[in-house]
Amino acid sequence: MQHDRLAVRNVFAAPHSGLVELGGVVALYALYELLRGFGDLDFAAARRNTAAIVDLERSLNVFTELEIQRWAHAVPGLPGLLGFAYLASHILVTGAVLVWVYRSHRARFALVRTTLVVSTAIALVGYVLYPAAPPRLSGLGFADTVTEQAHVNLSSDFLGSFYNPIAAVPSLHFGYAFIVGVAVAALARRRSVRLVGAAYPAFMLFIIVATGNHFLFDAFAGGVVAVAGWLIAKVLVADIRRQARAHRASARLAA
Repeated sequence: MQHDRLAVRNVFAAPHSGLVELGGVVALYALYELLRGFGDLDFAAARRNTAAIVDLERSLNVFTELEIQRWAHAVPGLPGLLGFAYLASHILVTGAVLVWVYRSHRARFALVRTTLVVSTAIALVGYVLYPAAPPRLSGLGFADTVTEQAHVNLSSDFLGSFYNPIAAVPSLHFGYAFIVGVAVAALARRRSVRLVGAAYPAFMLFIIVATGNHFLFDAFAGGVVAVAGWLIAKVLVADIRRQARAHRASARLAA
């Protein structure tokens, strides 16, 4: 039994073959999307929560999302680029950074991967406990940039069967960007690459706000989830590795 528990723990503590890691990440994201859209959608609660978010931001004088989107839409060609960036960067950049960490910094891979896993689990709880509509569905005059410019209707009946339109808090677009951005900034050898990593979360923040998909509050919540995921993953990975070393030492003594 102890050996079985150790084997399960080592799934998180150590990097595995590339195919196993790739399959695990794909399965995790598919499960995330499935669970994210599972159950009845409480649009009334989502609208109330969104109104509370807007009221909070206004009380703090940080309700600037509408101005940011209007500025972005005034720049020729920019809305289309942002719409495609919203759809592509979340998966492609996160996947690319995971591959890079796996190949170039294998010892750090388990921590980065486990941080993403734990953050995703926390976010799923948030979607259930606090449904919230994104700006584009808030009725406050935000444009749906992704639908209008990238021609992908996130609120369509087809995508609605896979996608929860009122799962805006926390923003995992920002949470993932924060995790992989920090990873690049901390691990890259070239200063220019580290600067790109440090700037990536801010770039993602601009994308999700300018496309009308998240409020600043959503991004802040995503950042909090990412930090919490990292703290939990750090303890989890360190504890598992410590127990694995103790187990191997005991096995050698017994032999």
